[in-house]
Order: sequence, then C-alpha cells, then structure tokens
Amino acid sequence: MIETERLILRRWRDDDRPAFHAICADPEVMDWLGGVLTPEEADLRLARVEETFDRLGYGRFCVERRADGRVLGWCGVMPAHESQPIAGTPEIGWRLIPETWGHGYATEAAAAVLADAFGRVGLKEVWAYTSPHNLRSQSVMVRLRLARRPDLDFENPNLPPGDPFRPARVWVARP
Repeated sequence: MIETERLILRRWRDDDRPAFHAICADPEVMDWLGGVLTPEEADLRLARVEETFDRLGYGRFCVERRADGRVLGWCGVMPAHESQPIAGTPEIGWRLIPETWGHGYATEAAAAVLADAFGRVGLKEVWAYTSPHNLRSQSVMVRLRLARRPDLDFENPNLPPGDPFRPARVWVARP
C-alpha cells in the first residue's frame, strides 16, 4: 500500500470490481485505451494485475480517495503486454474517472508509484507511452519529468495501419 496526501494506492479487492467495471465501460475513460471493456474483459485485466503483484511485487494499484474511500481508478507499473514491441518493459499507466481529470490525481498517484518502483521494488527504468493525441497523459508525463524518447517510439501492432492511435510516443523515467 502507498499513501499520499489525498490518495491510498492498494491492491484490488473483490468489492472493487463494480467500480472497475464502470470505469472500463466508460467511453470517455477508455477512448485512449482501445475502447470500452465488458465486465469479463475487465476481470481479465484485474487477473493479470493480481498475477503480476503475486509474481513481481508490483502492478496497477487501486486508487482510492482518502477523503471518502471512493475508487477513482488505477495507477501502477506493469510489464508491457506481450503483444507490444516493448513487451516485458516496466511501464507505468493510469486510468481515472473523468471527474478527477485536471485535479492532479494522476500526477500524484504516478509520482508515488514511481517512487515505490525505484525505491522498494528497485527498478532502474520505467517507461510510459501513449498516442500522440492523448495530450492529458502527455501532460502528466511532463509534470513527472519523464524524458521524451522519440528514438523508442513504436507502432501499436494491435491497431490497423492508419489508425490515429497506432503510433506510440515513449517517455522514460529513471531514479
């Protein structure tokens, strides 16, 4: 568990599933993340997260607001999915409900996750990537002082050529 001024980042519980399903079914949230997920698809994501926590000691944490206990989303480091050209690379990501956007929650959570990844976990490098159009995530990466690495950019093979979300811009964080 990680605590910040406004947030608790913790492992997922079974009673968090309805909130996670709702987040993954929100078209606004999922616009940059490949589209909405069914509850079954969301459960598969959570299963991968839990397996990663069990195997590696890190993963995507449930982000809970301290003030009211509300689940706001997730944030954490995972090995990049095997379908990506950067498979296995520690990659930070976040997914938060729209009402939190513009209030610094993503930056606060991600900064705490990076500190944990470099401190407790001992990682030497963490990558972040997003499409050129996802300006909100890029702004978080800039606020976190991640280094933009155009030499590491890649094409997402899960999307067809010409899809505006196929190009992936890469940033890298180091301790």
